[in-house]
Amino acid sequence: MPLPRGLPVVDHHCHLSPSGEGVAAAARFRAAGGTHLFLTTQSYGPTAPRTREEYRVQFETTEKLAHEIAERVGVTTFLVVAPYPIDLVAASAELGGAAALAAHLEALDLAGVWVREHRAVALGEVGRAHFPISEEAGRLIEAAFRHALEVARDVDCPVVVHSADLDAAGYRELAGLARAVGVRPERLVKHFARGRVEPDERDGVVPSYLARRELVRDVLSDRGPWFLETDFLDDPRRPGAVLDLTTVPRRATAIAAGGESAAARLAVPFLDSVRQVYGLDLTAPRPGGA
Repeated sequence: MPLPRGLPVVDHHCHLSPSGEGVAAAARFRAAGGTHLFLTTQSYGPTAPRTREEYRVQFETTEKLAHEIAERVGVTTFLVVAPYPIDLVAASAELGGAAALAAHLEALDLAGVWVREHRAVALGEVGRAHFPISEEAGRLIEAAFRHALEVARDVDCPVVVHSADLDAAGYRELAGLARAVGVRPERLVKHFARGRVEPDERDGVVPSYLARRELVRDVLSDRGPWFLETDFLDDPRRPGAVLDLTTVPRRATAIAAGGESAAARLAVPFLDSVRQVYGLDLTAPRPGGA
């Protein structure tokens, strides 16, 4: 059977770039059946930003892409902005730890302003390194992560977390950190979740699952909230990485072919979870589209 009429098809985490496919990738997503993107900012130059002003330019580049996608393709695009935590590794080596952290915290504050002004719907990606780093770099990244949570608490928004893959203990530790700062774990989304963890073992933290075929099959029966994502990088040097932007709508179409009960499960990542975590009703018209 086709996708249920009126059901949004949402890629919860992707990146697009003016030097990559950009709007053309969103057009392929739309042609495959996709309707909504959560577009996460990224560095667009050869080096990551080093100042608040450079991060502002980065965020504005992402925002411009979102508006172009809405106007030219008709895909509703929500912005997720923050300085990438790994930026601190190179920045601290170049500027020194104190100066690098100060600039990073200013950029996190700027991301909070964008959420407060309704230019973005969440902070992200923030969090931790996914590879070994020095003790000093780890200390800086941890300080930045805590500040990100404080900003999210103050502007009352979700947090999209970057980290190594988590098991049940990792989800619980993340939830504990959030509570210590005053953020409900249900407002934390673990992006790039590569394996299923039982809902009762996630302590409220929400997984955004990489939309690989076997993983989607494993999690489809889970109660929400949870999301599906491609983490599409839009890097001409790595075409199709991590997953191509058409993957989520293709997975949704395949699931719907399994019958009405299977198709009904798609409401969990595409409608219910978006409403629970972001407070967004994707069945309602959104003036301006982005």
